[in-house]
Amino acid sequence: MIKDWIAIATLPHVRRRCIKTALIVGTLLMLINYLDRLLAGQVSGLDWLKIILTYFVPYIVCASASVSAIMENRRATK
Repeated sequence: MIKDWIAIATLPHVRRRCIKTALIVGTLLMLINYLDRLLAGQVSGLDWLKIILTYFVPYIVCASASVSAIMENRRATK
């Protein structure tokens, strides 16, 4: 089951979709949460970690949704 999940999540079209989603959603969230600190030059090491996670979370959500949809579609067509 996990091998199937990883195999689907690493398909090129799934990765491309998730990267695009992470870039768009992550950038919007990062700007909402950290624009003032970025402009003031007051971004700490912990802030950078949080910014990275701000991009990582939408990627994982997209990957999870994509894998679930693909697996459900495969089950339905059997």
